[in-house]
Amino acid sequence: MTERIRVAVIGAGIGKAHIAAYAELADLFDVRYVCDLNLPRAEEAAQQAPGSRAVPDIKEVFADPLVDLVDICLPPQLHAAMTLAALEAGKHVVCEKPLAGSIAQVRQIADRSARTGRQVFPVFQYRYGGGYRAAHELKVRGLLGRPYVVALETHWQRGPAYYAERWRGTWKGELGGVLVSHACHIHNLMTHLVGDVVEVAAFLDTRVNPIETEDCAALSMRTEKGALITSSVTLGAAGNSSRLRMCFEHVTITSGTEPYQIGAGPWKFEATDPSRQAEIDAATRDLPEVFPRFPGLFADVHARLTGKQDLYLPSLQESHHSIELVTAIYASAREGKVVHLPLSADHPLDAGWLPD
Repeated sequence: MTERIRVAVIGAGIGKAHIAAYAELADLFDVRYVCDLNLPRAEEAAQQAPGSRAVPDIKEVFADPLVDLVDICLPPQLHAAMTLAALEAGKHVVCEKPLAGSIAQVRQIADRSARTGRQVFPVFQYRYGGGYRAAHELKVRGLLGRPYVVALETHWQRGPAYYAERWRGTWKGELGGVLVSHACHIHNLMTHLVGDVVEVAAFLDTRVNPIETEDCAALSMRTEKGALITSSVTLGAAGNSSRLRMCFEHVTITSGTEPYQIGAGPWKFEATDPSRQAEIDAATRDLPEVFPRFPGLFADVHARLTGKQDLYLPSLQESHHSIELVTAIYASAREGKVVHLPLSADHPLDAGWLPD
């Protein structure tokens, strides 16, 4: 019989999508609690997971020894503190992005995870789906060759309705703008394929909405594998779309444009040498199915916690690089220069990028 992981979801906003994913994996997870200060909202979300309890007090969740995993879906300014508290309570943690508001906080989380023996799983769900599964298979088989250039697009539409949540669009509440709330996923997907970023030059602006934080960005980056990256980000598009176009030595990859499940496909794989197209097609055909988005991520979490082989579960080190990259981007935009990574421990923004 499959071991079921007992989980508590904290926050019933994006938490609803997480609960739906756990419900889809009911043979793997038992949702025991949905916790939100807004109890009616928690009760509504809990209906997706029969048998779960809606509660307003997180202390009740932490005190229950039967809870194995706490899934944090709160506003960003609470992520690091709640992750640390959950670890201290002896729980494994899934945490929505951004995991923290500084590199220093990520180090603190890593230290506490090591001390308590509890694991932290950052949410990077874009890599789950058939399209990305095929791209990753080409990487594993060594069929991609050297990465040349990658073009990323995060072109979404966000207006007054989105910012009705008072914490959104504020430095204190959201910890940033498009960099931390929208583009971080596609940036992680890029680094998973072509390596961590070692140089970045950034232009940021607030052009679409009357908010504190940036809602447009133009970024140039270089990765440790030499790939040259451009990332175009805006919240002023007509509708929502995300896309990757990646030119490798042997294959050019073009993703689909579905913004929430970009990993699912359809993705296009074109051999640089047409005579190798059949080999590329064979490598990407008839792969084992993978759950898309949150179900895929949570299935990997279950595999890791029960001692089985996960597919490509996001690591705490990846979250460290994600936060370090955000830090470097803000530093580059403010200083008007190319910033090199990794950043030193005495970097001026090590303790956070929020403006004074």
